[in-house]
Amino acid sequence: MNVSSVALVTGATTGIGKETGLALARAGHAVIVSGRREEAGEAVARQIRDNGGLAAFIAADVDTEEGVAALVAATVEHFGRLDVAVNNAGIALDTGRLADEPTSRFQQMLTTNVLGVFWGMKYQIRQMLAQDNPGGAIINLASIAGLGGMRYAANYSATKHAVAGLTRSAALEYATDDIRINGVAPAAIKTDILSTAIAAGTWDEATIAALQPVNRMGRPTEVADAITWLASPQASFVTGTILNVDGGYKAQ
Repeated sequence: MNVSSVALVTGATTGIGKETGLALARAGHAVIVSGRREEAGEAVARQIRDNGGLAAFIAADVDTEEGVAALVAATVEHFGRLDVAVNNAGIALDTGRLADEPTSRFQQMLTTNVLGVFWGMKYQIRQMLAQDNPGGAIINLASIAGLGGMRYAANYSATKHAVAGLTRSAALEYATDDIRINGVAPAAIKTDILSTAIAAGTWDEATIAALQPVNRMGRPTEVADAITWLASPQASFVTGTILNVDGGYKAQ
């Protein structure tokens, strides 16, 4: 099936990834919903189709280069091309201070958060260069933790600094190929995972909300809207940017 614009979203079964898939579909893109959880992913794709959009779920794990390459190939096999890629899949495993963190958890975050994005861009860019009407837009999920230090999240912060560096450098390398590469850096976003932690007493919602000058946590839809704008023609002169979606956090 060939369509005019195809978007691929990794980690799209819940939270920011899910809302991004829905938002891109509303903007007119055919969407490949990708992630590990088949039932949840199929539900997101079905929601898009039920609202008149085009979507399919492809199970994939960004922790291997072969898996990422296969995901991009399957996207093109399904819809004929790739125009927008959102590298959203990521994990946060820090639980305390740096010296107390096991190396294995840091290695897992490096694989998922850094290599997963590197492999994603590698095969997405190759496809965007090879197809008719070359070009496209890639948006990577960074974090405010990747723009400065963050207590009790040193390893996660390091991986998101790497994402920001990959994003900016690749944007320069492919600027003349009509491939725009940007990132978004959310602050505290009320996803299902964070909501569960708050309900369990692990985190206090008022304390987290107070970290943002707007005195609330962000919504996944607000990040999704920023990503959708970066993917759109309205952002045609924007590349190499990390867009803060943070309620003023970094302005302090």
